[in-house]
Amino acid sequence: MTVDATDTARASDLPARGPRGIRPTRGYRVFQACNAVVLTIVVVVTLFPFVNVLARSLSDEGYIIAGQVNLVPRGFNLDTYRLVLHDSLFWTNYRNTVFYTVVATTISIVLTTCYAYVLSKKHLRGRTALIGIAVFTMFFTGGLIPNYVLVTSLGMKNTVWAIAVPNAINVFNLLVMKAFFESLPTDLEEAAAVDGLNTYGILLRIVLPLSKAIIATMVLFYAVAFWNSWFAAFLYLDQQELWPVTVYLRNLIAGATGAENVGAIAEADEVQAEATLKSVTIVLTTLPILLVYPFVQRYFVRGVMLGAVKG
Repeated sequence: MTVDATDTARASDLPARGPRGIRPTRGYRVFQACNAVVLTIVVVVTLFPFVNVLARSLSDEGYIIAGQVNLVPRGFNLDTYRLVLHDSLFWTNYRNTVFYTVVATTISIVLTTCYAYVLSKKHLRGRTALIGIAVFTMFFTGGLIPNYVLVTSLGMKNTVWAIAVPNAINVFNLLVMKAFFESLPTDLEEAAAVDGLNTYGILLRIVLPLSKAIIATMVLFYAVAFWNSWFAAFLYLDQQELWPVTVYLRNLIAGATGAENVGAIAEADEVQAEATLKSVTIVLTTLPILLVYPFVQRYFVRGVMLGAVKG
């Protein structure tokens, strides 16, 4: 069979089809262009504060006060970094932050996983009441003073438990993980039960290996929350040696700094002062989370989607 040259020319005039053979319309192409523009603007707006703080941390104080630092450092200077990194209190608070984040995230993951797995069982008696109790706490709390009295009366003040226990379960994370467990095939658990596994064996040997994406997502959520948290530590920890680095940063921003080397900064260089010190501390505080996030992001996207989609 031969192909007419006219038919070939007509076929070449047709718009290109998509990967599934669907011809993109003009409206769809406009949507793609607008979507790209909007997302580009969002990325620029999101990155600008980070780049600006980084540039300020590497700039001379005089340029910062004059408002001449935007995205590029002016008067490149690392003296403030050296002084902050030589502050013993900063490193003590930094170690506290790592310790508090690891302990609190571990407790939260264990409790949230167990609670969510229980709520995912539709045949469980009292399931509606347990869900209602969890959702109720999203909208109502006991208040600041009752919480402080409770934590103090339990002997958790000036301990890691004052940070980890009161905020151990985030209800939003609980509901997302519950939806994920409900999306798992019940046939797997039934087959495991026939093979002789009890509830704990099914959870540990069947459910958890299939839940790596959602667990990684929850680890990211909790770790970021505990790393950035400062109010609980500010409320329940009285000693500087027990503070996380976020309280150290908070005191710098509030002007009541706890840095031992602020006087040394003024003596070493009269131009280096408060603005550069704040920017340096912000960069050093947020850097670990920024480095870890890209490695967990793929689990984050997959975990949230699996936990949100119903089949």
